[in-house]
Amino acid sequence: MRVKIVFTPEARETLRSITAFIRSIWGNGSADKFKASTIKTLNSISKQLYMFKASPIDDRVRQGFISRPTSVIYEIRDDYILVLYFWDNRQDPILTDNS
Repeated sequence: MRVKIVFTPEARETLRSITAFIRSIWGNGSADKFKASTIKTLNSISKQLYMFKASPIDDRVRQGFISRPTSVIYEIRDDYILVLYFWDNRQDPILTDNS
């Protein structure tokens, strides 16, 4: 069964930003490949909600890998997936418990 995917405004903005960055450095072909990988990953998540690593803080929040440098952070809701934002993995870790 496929679950609906909803994007937050931050998810839309970070996806646009990462895509624009890829396009500016590596060209349209690479940006198109990134978009295709993103769609494939989101389709997989919609079918298998728990397929990616859970946050140690909240197991409903998960980090899915799109490509080596990029992840999608999403939250499992009762009847849909909420895409919170996209993340450049070369930055500091985000799913750690700092307490």
